[in-house]
Amino acid sequence: MRLLNLASTAALALMISSAAHADQESDRLREALRSATAQARTAEDQRAAVQAKLTAAEQERDRLRKQTEAYRAQVKEAEQAYRQAVKDFNERIAERDESLEKWKSAYGEAAGVARTKDAERSKFEGEATTWKASAKACEARNVKLVRIADDAVKQYEKMDPLEKVIHHDPVIGFKRVEHQNAAQDFRDQIIEQKAKP
Repeated sequence: MRLLNLASTAALALMISSAAHADQESDRLREALRSATAQARTAEDQRAAVQAKLTAAEQERDRLRKQTEAYRAQVKEAEQAYRQAVKDFNERIAERDESLEKWKSAYGEAAGVARTKDAERSKFEGEATTWKASAKACEARNVKLVRIADDAVKQYEKMDPLEKVIHHDPVIGFKRVEHQNAAQDFRDQIIEQKAKP
């Protein structure tokens, strides 16, 4: 009986010990479960945070992609505008060169006409000078002719009618030859004053 009591006591003690040990193990497991749960929540939170960052990064990537496409479109438009501006500029340069060539040609023609007109003007001025000199010479000869004619008339007026008959009679004319010589002198002087163009 005593042995049974001892066995019972030992079993009880063993059971108590096992129960205590089981409680400790249970506490340890619960603590481990709480720790694992906390770590899982932390990991989930971290995963959610990473997912949120990934989503934000993808949105930023999409935004940057759209922005890049917009920049590319702007660059393309700028290149087209630049090429068009260069083309317009070259066309204006070509038009200006064409206008310049036309202006040069017109200027050359005008200069040729001006040189021709200047040569004609010089020629006309020379001819005018010659004609002026000729007219002046004619005026001088005319003055001499008037003087010669006046001398002839005065000499003729000095003769009275009788002297005219006597002197010019073909038979008895005393001064017929003298008068003929004087008339010839007048004629020679008149011929000498004839205008010579």
